Amino acid sequence: MWSPESEINSIAMATTMRHSQSSSSGISSLSSCGDPDRLPELPPGDEQRLQRAAMHLQQKLILREWLKDHRLQHHYQRLLNVEVASLEDVYWLEDSRASKILGKDWQLWSQARQNLPTSKAQLDALKAQLWSTVVKSSQHQDAWTWGGMLVVSVSVAGLVTLAAMTQPSLAPEARHSLLQYVTGKYLLPANCKVQWDWKDPAVVGGTMCFVVRFYQRNGQPYPICDTDQFFVEVTEGTRKMVTISELGSPTDPNNANIAKVKFTVRTAGQYKISVMIGSSHIAGSPFTKTFVPGPIDARRSRFIRPASTVVCCAGSPTLLHIEPRDEFGNACQFEQSDDPVKGYHVETYDLNGQPLEKLRNAIAFSYDRVNARVAVTALFPEPICLRAVISYLEQKLPNGDFDIIVLSSSDTTLVHKNIASRKHNICYEARLLSIFGATKAKPRKVLCSVGPKQDSLIFQVTIKEMILKFIPKRIATFRLCPSTKFHFLPQLPTHVHGPIFIIDDGAQPKIELASRDRNIIAATFTHFLLKNIGGSETFKDKQDFFYHEVRKFHANYYHEKLALKVQREKILESSMKATKHFSVSDWCGNFEVTFQGEQGIDWGGLRREWFELICSSLFDPRGGLFCSFHDKRQALVHPNPHRASHLKLKHFEFAGKIVGKCLYESALGGTYRQLVRARFTRSFLAQLIGLRVHYKYFEQDDPDLYLSKIKYILDTDLDATDSLELYFVEDIYDASGQLTKTIELVPNGSKVRVTNSTKNQYLDALAQQRLCNSVKDEVDSFLKGLNGIIPDNLLSIFDENELELLMCGTGEYSIADFKAHHIANGNSSEFRRVLAWFWAGISNFSQTEMARLLQFTTGCSQLPPGGFQELNPQFQITAAPTFGNLPTAHTCFNQLCLPDYESYEQFEKALLLAISEGTEGFGMV
Repeated sequence: MWSPESEINSIAMATTMRHSQSSSSGISSLSSCGDPDRLPELPPGDEQRLQRAAMHLQQKLILREWLKDHRLQHHYQRLLNVEVASLEDVYWLEDSRASKILGKDWQLWSQARQNLPTSKAQLDALKAQLWSTVVKSSQHQDAWTWGGMLVVSVSVAGLVTLAAMTQPSLAPEARHSLLQYVTGKYLLPANCKVQWDWKDPAVVGGTMCFVVRFYQRNGQPYPICDTDQFFVEVTEGTRKMVTISELGSPTDPNNANIAKVKFTVRTAGQYKISVMIGSSHIAGSPFTKTFVPGPIDARRSRFIRPASTVVCCAGSPTLLHIEPRDEFGNACQFEQSDDPVKGYHVETYDLNGQPLEKLRNAIAFSYDRVNARVAVTALFPEPICLRAVISYLEQKLPNGDFDIIVLSSSDTTLVHKNIASRKHNICYEARLLSIFGATKAKPRKVLCSVGPKQDSLIFQVTIKEMILKFIPKRIATFRLCPSTKFHFLPQLPTHVHGPIFIIDDGAQPKIELASRDRNIIAATFTHFLLKNIGGSETFKDKQDFFYHEVRKFHANYYHEKLALKVQREKILESSMKATKHFSVSDWCGNFEVTFQGEQGIDWGGLRREWFELICSSLFDPRGGLFCSFHDKRQALVHPNPHRASHLKLKHFEFAGKIVGKCLYESALGGTYRQLVRARFTRSFLAQLIGLRVHYKYFEQDDPDLYLSKIKYILDTDLDATDSLELYFVEDIYDASGQLTKTIELVPNGSKVRVTNSTKNQYLDALAQQRLCNSVKDEVDSFLKGLNGIIPDNLLSIFDENELELLMCGTGEYSIADFKAHHIANGNSSEFRRVLAWFWAGISNFSQTEMARLLQFTTGCSQLPPGGFQELNPQFQITAAPTFGNLPTAHTCFNQLCLPDYESYEQFEKALLLAISEGTEGFGMV
């Protein structure tokens, strides 16, 4: 066992033999030991060991002398056994331990310790006095050895001087007293160690934990506490992960020197883990750890199929792909020995839902290691219309349920001719079976055409009837966009007009048709749709396609600098005046903005400021051009039909041009990207892409009306009550509450009473009047300006939520602001646990995921200018009385309802699934 006495003795014996030839340089008396100049020369390593051992022994002798003065010297050895080896240690010894060691002498000890000086100078003086006594009595001590004599040579003054001189260079990071430095009793980052609870590389998804052990400079454990500035940062590139640190152990004193750090990784990659005390890294920090994807999760794997209906040619293979992903969306990795296609299964059904056993092997799986994808090859021997379901380990892929149309080679050639044809009158005969929910007693002969509109880039499906065999009468029109779906029905023996199908765009009433050319019509529609949206229905792919097509559309216009001089005080009027005669090529220029009366060169900053000011002037409800349905500043804005007289339709056209300019600049990318600073109603966005509005838009756009009227009508049995008489009319009142006008929602609506069977039709008609017809001129003017820069067929490939993300972006979200301005409804221990999971989960959300969460809960991805504080009502998080279900939302209350879950992993999956799949829903109840 090491001791300062043995250390000094071993060195002293070796050095004494070296210097025995010269009595002048040897150590032969206490007086010669007191002279530092007469100490023997030692190698550098031995000299440091000697200094260290001498200081330790000196402190022990001072302590022994102090104990002797207070008649406590017989406790010296007991105190050494509990690591009390200096006067400084006397301060640190707890009273409970001291009373056990000293027994009946506890009172003497307590009194002696109270008499110890509290200031460093007084303590140094006392130690010098005690050391002098030790030196004077040394000639009478039999226990003095060569080591003791050497220690005497190091005076108290010399030790203090040496420590004071070396402290800045040896421990510049230590903000400690000289006494702590001399004894080594302070936290030293270089001595701390990390123990990892996982092997590198680790699989993502689990709660990762590592332990940090803290030690003093002298090697003894250090009890870590909050004031020690312990800090852990886990990063992947610019992303920072949220960590939870638990210091010490409340139950085990032996673990007072450890800290447990926990964090969760959802994205595979290489992470840097920095473990710091103050500004100093511990030994080995920063560390690099690798996290790899987990096993395949069917719910997150992506089946890459271009559209909801897959078109094949009989006898020719059609290739599709699956991207295997883990439960967090990471692309899975496979070893050479793995079988990546094991677990995949396909089932085929006819339109009656009966399995097609003979076609079980028509779809095969293989693995493409180059692109890390599963290849799905479909090869059907003959024409057929069927349904396929692809699953992994008996769990259906999210988009693995789809229709397949297998055409003959001749029909395939005909469809390709339709796509390549420049004619706009390709029609197929069909029979109209039902429309507006009413079945026709005698099917009417109609013509169904698919293709671009005459002299337009708009693609559409048109159903028309020929009057007198040569006058076309349009019955219905459906735009070629992802929201328009074809549904195939089985053909019964009684259906003599051919296979039946339904066309539904989710906005206007469905139409049911029968045609022997059904498969050709549907295949032509699918090919045109893919051509229209760039070959994929995912938002990212559609966004990339949109930007590419916008750049291509304006390829002949150069993005040259164009001076734009405006007045800050009259930003709207001066901007409209400056751009009054701008052509499309001018709007595609690079605006170089100058504010009158201000000096400054526009290197991009003034242009961005102009965009923000002009958007605020146009779309802020206080400007009057757009308004909200209720008096709340955070409310969504809608064209204002009751605007002031000085605001004309040309202002809406200018607003459309500004939005088009922002989209064009965003298509150029880089520093040109501009976002529209506005929070538009969903019904307005729907009209921009040609969708028909319906009553469900009220919940987000006009929550007050939805709660006071719409929801009441939906929940009321209109056939069983006489207290509520509703007719297909809309009453218009002035500001004083006087009835000014009554609008019939359907022909003779004032005489048509609303019943349970027609309440949805009434509410849709009401939405059409309030949200659409009342602002038709304003929307048309806005579209005139917008479509002058951005073709409307490009906008129609998005739905309302995607259009908002395209125009307005994801915004900036502060978790601290979110935590400070929300309402939590629930106080059970289970809800508090789920709420803690919620904050931990969203802290790792990307900006897009946060935008989806806001869309899901509030109906808009954008926050008011003041952030979460200005949301009205405030964002509410409420406990749902269910277990394991998906979270739900009520957008009219800005309310998110969280069920209980077994684990954090289960909660996180449910939340991500709800916000990614449920944003198209309204009031997800």
